[in-house]
Amino acid sequence: MAYRDIYKERNDNYRDAYEKQIQALKRIRDNSRRQSGPYASYFKQTAERLIDVSKLVEHLNDPEHQDTSLASLRAENEKRYKEILPKNYDQSFANPVVCVDLYGQTVGQMLSFIYAKARTCYNFAYSRKIFRISSVYDLFIKSYEALLDHKVEAVRSIIKEFSKDDIIYGSETFAKETLGAQMTRLTDIVMTSDLTSPNYLYEYGIYVGDNERKTFEFMKTYPDEKIEKLATTIVKAYIDGFRRDGKDITLRHNVRVITVAGLEKLTKRIIEILKDNNLNGFVDEVASTDVNKQYGYDHKFDIALYLDEEIAEFYKGKRKEICEQEKDALHDYSGILYIEKFGEDPFSPVSNEARITLKDEQQTHYQDIRNIARIITEEYVPEKERSFNIVAFPTPEIGDQFEAIFEDIARINMLNSDAYEKVQKTIIDALDSGRKVHVLGRGDNETDIVVALKELDDPQKQTNFVNCVADVNIPVGEVFTSPVLKNTNGLLHLEKVYLEGFNYKDLKLTFKDGYVTEYTCSNFENEEDNKRYIKENLLFPHDTLPLGEFAIGTNTLAYVISQKYDITDKLPILIVEKMGPHFAVGDTCFSFGEDTPVYNEIDDKEIVAKDNEHSIKRKEDINKAYTNCHTDITLPYDGLKKISVLKEDGSEVLIIEDGRFVLEGTAFLNEPFDKEA
Repeated sequence: MAYRDIYKERNDNYRDAYEKQIQALKRIRDNSRRQSGPYASYFKQTAERLIDVSKLVEHLNDPEHQDTSLASLRAENEKRYKEILPKNYDQSFANPVVCVDLYGQTVGQMLSFIYAKARTCYNFAYSRKIFRISSVYDLFIKSYEALLDHKVEAVRSIIKEFSKDDIIYGSETFAKETLGAQMTRLTDIVMTSDLTSPNYLYEYGIYVGDNERKTFEFMKTYPDEKIEKLATTIVKAYIDGFRRDGKDITLRHNVRVITVAGLEKLTKRIIEILKDNNLNGFVDEVASTDVNKQYGYDHKFDIALYLDEEIAEFYKGKRKEICEQEKDALHDYSGILYIEKFGEDPFSPVSNEARITLKDEQQTHYQDIRNIARIITEEYVPEKERSFNIVAFPTPEIGDQFEAIFEDIARINMLNSDAYEKVQKTIIDALDSGRKVHVLGRGDNETDIVVALKELDDPQKQTNFVNCVADVNIPVGEVFTSPVLKNTNGLLHLEKVYLEGFNYKDLKLTFKDGYVTEYTCSNFENEEDNKRYIKENLLFPHDTLPLGEFAIGTNTLAYVISQKYDITDKLPILIVEKMGPHFAVGDTCFSFGEDTPVYNEIDDKEIVAKDNEHSIKRKEDINKAYTNCHTDITLPYDGLKKISVLKEDGSEVLIIEDGRFVLEGTAFLNEPFDKEA
């Protein structure tokens, strides 16, 4: 397989050092068994973990001696992830609380970081990256030697040097694999495996749990004709996204596919249909159940151990240098086709002082890194030449009615776009007749916000709103715009919402001239903890964010089905955003594409509301124009008293009242409320 050769030369160059490192690890393990110093237990366990990685490397490179029975594969997979399962996490060095309790804040955080890096070596073993494993070995061995000599600050320097190697590797991965389509390992598994047996799931090197096994069993007998309909719909949506935005799909051919373990039958057919359309689909990532979300939360900002101006400048230089080296491969990147999963229980992290967080002075460097990543991407893969498509399916964790929910979600994903497009034009025409929109909650929902709209110079040829059907994202059903920030004021209140993997209770955001000025929630008893939670997970790394998007979702069928199964808090934003008005904090939907003309197909009107007072700063300083985030927050229909258009003459046009569409010409959207009841 070609993927075995992509890093062969570099692996060969590291081979001698790697073998010597394994011997050093064995000495560390043996010495730590005999010693009783403060770090002995940590050294022994980390060395054993890394030696176990070397055994896996040997095992994977010797197919003749592999035990490929399903029972053996499952046992090895469970053994590998056992220590970070929630029930075991409070005893693992991967948990910074454990390390800090044992070794203090400074040393404990560094040792937990190193141990977490040791765990990543399993993935490197499966992707045949000996050079990366060797780099982590070097990090641990040097840190071990420094701590034996009581040189604590030396460990921080060692971590910083390791981070530079990590940055180089990350930039190469981005250019060669993520966008460059040079790594075919995951694609080969999807396209060549026997999909009637679950053994292939363990070739990915990811966690394989009940969700993955049950998804496989469900899809194994899923009718081919349904697979065909879904795959055809998804590929058509990807292609339609180019047509909608006036982009030439023939300029680039490589389509990055992110999929879900267990959905390989669907993924394989998608790639085959892409090929029929002269597009090269390649699998870049396969998602599986998150073993422990607290683990990811605890290590979210490990970069704070070494981030400073030097590292930020190093990142900028290497990212640019490597993209320039790989520009020919990048030149053929067409976009992303993302199959998302949902169904997990909402996550509320446990706050602790042991986890590493960014200091105030580091946040600027962090934002600089994120900015440069997008700017360089835009240089080599411009927005005007690429597109995307996102679609979501449930995992069995969603509950006992998984199969029924899957079928209903599939039905939502294949709704007729034409019918919605016509009704949405009626809504857009009403919205374009005013300068503001008023959204008012009802019952316990305290939302009361007025959103300002751009003035149209030529209403016959221009519009503020995109008539969004099932193209770049599935399912169908929304109209959206980039609001004017000035005079966008009020309160947005969500009694319960799930954003970017985090659960919020009674989230309240107050906007003044389009920016968040106050915020709170009720996740924690302490108000300071509530504000910190929002700051770290919704606003970060900013003190405030602008309102980048206002939209009205029209997919009432999705809403009714979510109520039917009581799964609203488990749905992805991709579906939830179609189930009521939504407000996105961060960038507009047009970031880096503001100068590309976009038209609604149904009436050929140009969408002119693509900039706001924040994004327009790109004309003077691009680093001040973008926040590099875009988080959609939806207020469901049942929380709505009204959505109305406020006209300049003081009159009001109702679009939604008491959770139902009341604008003339929109009765079609209310049908699911009655039919599905």
